[in-house]
Formats: sequence, C-alpha cells, structure tokens
Amino acid sequence: MNLIIRGAARPDDAYMPIWAPLLAFNEKTVGDAQGAPFALTITEPDSEEVLGGLWALSLWGSFYIGLVVTPEGARGEGLGTELMAQAEVEAVARNCHNMWLDTYAFQARAFYERLGFAVFGQIDGPAPMFPRWFMRKDL
Repeated sequence: MNLIIRGAARPDDAYMPIWAPLLAFNEKTVGDAQGAPFALTITEPDSEEVLGGLWALSLWGSFYIGLVVTPEGARGEGLGTELMAQAEVEAVARNCHNMWLDTYAFQARAFYERLGFAVFGQIDGPAPMFPRWFMRKDL
C-alpha cells in the first residue's frame, strides 16, 4: 500500500470515517460496541433552555460520566448530588459494574470523593489544570 498521512481540513468531519473501522473491529471482536447514551438536563420550570446537566454512556458493563455541569449560581444546592444519584440508579438499571469519570485539579475531585469515587489513575502536568484524575465507583 502506498499511503500518506495528512492533516484533516475539517477535523469534525473526519471523526466518523476514522471511527467506523474501529467500531467494526470492536464489534467483530466483542459484540455490540456502540454504547447507550444517557442524559439529564437542568432547566427552569417553564423553559426548555438547558442550563446544565449530566451526560453519560454505558458500554461493556461500565457507566462513563462525560459531563456534569450545574449552573454557577445554583452550585451548593444539591443539584450535582442529585444528578449523580439519578445517574447511579440508571447505571445499576443497565447492569453496570462501575461508574467512572475524569476531573481536573480546578474541578470537582472532592465532590466525587464524597459520593464514593476513588482515584484509579492520574496525569500530571502544569497547574492549574493538572493533575487530571480518573475516578471510579464500584456498584
């Protein structure tokens, strides 16, 4: 094969063509590899405008939490705890064995530890972004 590597002019458009053969390989090797997304949104009572929420993906017995956002003016009121509690209920309903996520030094490690998550990996780098922690909670 005579192949070259080049930068993609539109990286977002390159994602699916790159992902498709990996997905096909994964599914051939271990079965379903697409995962099932899950999302909760935070809105005002009479509005559809999303002000925050949680986005996760269950795959192969794990529940990955990719996004947790509460509106800045409402932090400390229990919204984050409720988001995580509802996500845990969903993870259990999906027969997941654990939940996992990552968080940076300037984000919410202590919050996740209060909810029973523990660090299983760390990437070091320059402050204030790093370290970046990978955390999990067994269900």
